[in-house]
Amino acid sequence: MEKAVSEAEELPKAIVRRVVKDKLSHCSHDADFNVHKDALLAFTESARIFIHYLSATANDLCKESKRQTISGDDVLKALEEIEFSEFLKPLKASLDEFRKKNAEKKKRASQSKDVKKKRKLEQEPSDKNEGSESRQDENDEDNAEDVTGDD
Repeated sequence: MEKAVSEAEELPKAIVRRVVKDKLSHCSHDADFNVHKDALLAFTESARIFIHYLSATANDLCKESKRQTISGDDVLKALEEIEFSEFLKPLKASLDEFRKKNAEKKKRASQSKDVKKKRKLEQEPSDKNEGSESRQDENDEDNAEDVTGDD
């Protein structure tokens, strides 16, 4: 009997197929191979169950720490707890790389924001000066008329 899985829980078959084929291509030097539909379904369902199990374990760890948001470190601890410690090293490397790229993006965004602020501040005084200069010119003209004007 087939279990109905909500669409939100389904993993994209194209991505699962790509991951499986990529991994198999590293393991085997044969030119081309196919993944049968039943095998693809088995991989997809196995991955979905693994994600559920890992996320539930990470969530439990998070609740034990009296937090509501699961962090990357919670996932690492959950992998250890469910005895998949062989995944820790590659996952830590990926997580470190992600954090490094994210920090670089934030730094660039912050620098860009600072440059925009600086430009805006540099333009504001000149805008104010231009406005005050034109008002000053008008005042000078009015004063000149008053001085030379014959009443």
